[in-house]
Amino acid sequence: MRRCLSIWSVAAILLAAPLVASAAAAEDPLKICLDEDRPPLSVHRKGKPDAGFDVLLAQAVAERLRRPLAIQWFESRLDEDSSPQLEANALLSDGRCSLVGGYALTQDSLVVPGMKTARLPDFAGATRDDRRRRVALGVLAPSQPYIYSPMTVALGPKAKGRKIGDIGDLAGLRLVIESGSLGDAILMTFDKGRLIDSITHLVPGRDDLLGALERGDHDATLIDLARFDAHRAAHPDTAITASGYYYPIGANRGYVGLASDGALIEAVNKALSALAAEGRIAEFGRQAGLTYLPPREPAILGDVWTKIIQR
Repeated sequence: MRRCLSIWSVAAILLAAPLVASAAAAEDPLKICLDEDRPPLSVHRKGKPDAGFDVLLAQAVAERLRRPLAIQWFESRLDEDSSPQLEANALLSDGRCSLVGGYALTQDSLVVPGMKTARLPDFAGATRDDRRRRVALGVLAPSQPYIYSPMTVALGPKAKGRKIGDIGDLAGLRLVIESGSLGDAILMTFDKGRLIDSITHLVPGRDDLLGALERGDHDATLIDLARFDAHRAAHPDTAITASGYYYPIGANRGYVGLASDGALIEAVNKALSALAAEGRIAEFGRQAGLTYLPPREPAILGDVWTKIIQR
């Protein structure tokens, strides 16, 4: 009799073990890295609640996976040793998070990095040693996209009401653009340089692109749609207006993780599909003040620069 009880006890323990492991996994936080200063996608301000489209989406994905959410905030930096691809890879490879949100899904951003190591971007909780050390990089793997991120033409007060259906409709306007940006490449190469003489270049990070357009110093610019949304939210009385035109070459955004974490990417894809089917992702966009556009084909954008030059 005692032997039978012993056998049943062992069996009960073995059957319970997977349940215990499952419960432990459910308690493991879903760590997602988000840029702290990319309104209206993600915003982290001291003394204020975290906000933005990607914050709302991250909360919903974690809820679907039945895991608590832990956001690792980071701050992008621009130098010769860094890029959005390397920053994301370093954060993931260092275990700071399992996913990076709001990642532009292009072939260039998903290739195996040419560098073996990279520095971490500044992140919440970083120490002096963290800012100095280099991280061995892994291979990135994308989730399915959850939003389409195009560029749009924004019009200054003197060009209000101008009909824009193509880049060629900008002819005759005083154009302004940040040097070295994607918008710069588009405008400078359009129709073999037809717009060059009407373009004024500003230095990113030093000159105020939208401020110059607001003052009426220029008539139009080509800018990321989310950045324009952020300006309108911060300046409800802005004199800058939307043209309604979207440049036809744009990138989807989604999550990116490490290729070695394929099970998580698969689970996240299922969550994103369910949320999209319920209309919740579009609703998150409205709540965040974002002009939400659903993902478009191709899911991963190919050679952007060749496409632009050939137009």
